[in-house]
Amino acid sequence: MKKLLFVYNARSGKARIKRYLSDIINIFIQSGYYVESYQTQSVCDAKKQIAGRGQHFDLIVVAGGDGTLNEGISGMMHLGRRIPIGYIPSGSTNDFATSLKLPKDMLQAAKLAVDGNPAYVDIGGFNRSNFVYIAAFGAFTDVSYSTPQDLKNLLGHSAYIIEALKQFGNIMTSYHFRIERENGQIIEDDFIYGMVTNSVSAGGFKGITGRNIILDDGLFEVTLLKKPKNPLELQDMISSIITQKKCKNIISFKASKLKFYSEEKVKWVLDGEYGGCLKKVIIRNYKCAVKVMTGLDISRKDKVIDKVKMTLNLDK
Repeated sequence: MKKLLFVYNARSGKARIKRYLSDIINIFIQSGYYVESYQTQSVCDAKKQIAGRGQHFDLIVVAGGDGTLNEGISGMMHLGRRIPIGYIPSGSTNDFATSLKLPKDMLQAAKLAVDGNPAYVDIGGFNRSNFVYIAAFGAFTDVSYSTPQDLKNLLGHSAYIIEALKQFGNIMTSYHFRIERENGQIIEDDFIYGMVTNSVSAGGFKGITGRNIILDDGLFEVTLLKKPKNPLELQDMISSIITQKKCKNIISFKASKLKFYSEEKVKWVLDGEYGGCLKKVIIRNYKCAVKVMTGLDISRKDKVIDKVKMTLNLDK
């Protein structure tokens, strides 16, 4: 009989998963799996469990928010073989679930976790760590991990907005970076925000990460916001991000490898969790590193979904 490891974070989101646990496990069993379940006990526990036990299973399913997914896939990166991973999004935002066309309904997501369409996706390397869909610094990036879990459980995504309003006065804080691209180009300036992404949404907002996003092309979408000279420039920058129009203070491009150098330590966020306070960061793309069970329509290899291209190479 096939074996499935189910790792879940019972506190993520509004802790709704507790109500569906028996039904979720039953879905796995009915799909022909022997199931071992594990409730995470602390930060990085999902990574530890999957890295230590995952090689003995045919399928791994993770339930939780973006941070739990990050831990799960980080654990997968330590395994000696590629094992498919399913994902039941139960957090407050679940950005990467949007890219994978996973439903908010947990039971429907559980069915896709075992019977969905497998797709290879790129994974990011961040110094010695990994990220699934976003590495970012600057304005509001610490909202995701500084917002109390109890408040997130009570208010959901609205808790992030409340926390962001508290930090609005710090939006103009800038960081001086020297950025080296793989083609040798050097970018040096003061930035209030930067993100390296592989997702159709960030912070729950679709469309702000760029256009023609391909999850397995070996490239990230990079967006850098220069320090504005006045509030009018800031307003123009925000409008340009939302409408995807060009702006002189916004630098956007695709890249497979980047090096960030700063004179002072800068806080980074990886998939909504604290990623360290660093002066030097090397980001690289691991092309098609993980096979994920998705809700994507893969009847054609180059399927355009919501105007977002996702090339799915299932035989790599």
